Amino acid sequence: MYQAKELTVSTRGRGLVDITGEVQEAVKGTGIREGLCTLFLHHTSASLIIGENADPVVQRDLEAFFSRLVKDGDPLFQHDAEGPDDMPAHVRTVLTQVSLSIPVKDGEADLGTWQGVYLWEHRTSPHRRRVTVSVLGG
Repeated sequence: MYQAKELTVSTRGRGLVDITGEVQEAVKGTGIREGLCTLFLHHTSASLIIGENADPVVQRDLEAFFSRLVKDGDPLFQHDAEGPDDMPAHVRTVLTQVSLSIPVKDGEADLGTWQGVYLWEHRTSPHRRRVTVSVLGG
């Protein structure tokens, strides 16, 4: 059996948004007990990650690392049609991912003890992002 649901995630600008609860609800709503959940983000300037969900300092550290790695307004980048964070957001997305696969066990996304699912907004201004949650199994 296959089912899919679309999530809309509002961001406040650059940073991580915990979508674990929405993903779990989408998986539970399918009625599928065992299988595979695939998440797909329909954007090129945000990404999906599975990360530590116990200590918010981890999120700040990730953002600090990426800010050092990919700087806004870097003269290396020519693509700046939507501002100095435009191309850096695309680079951040390429370095992370827009798709995740998570096993489904007992009707839930089978995440580890300290794992959460995050949408990582790479643009500095707020956006509405679309995520498709697909579940395949029985």
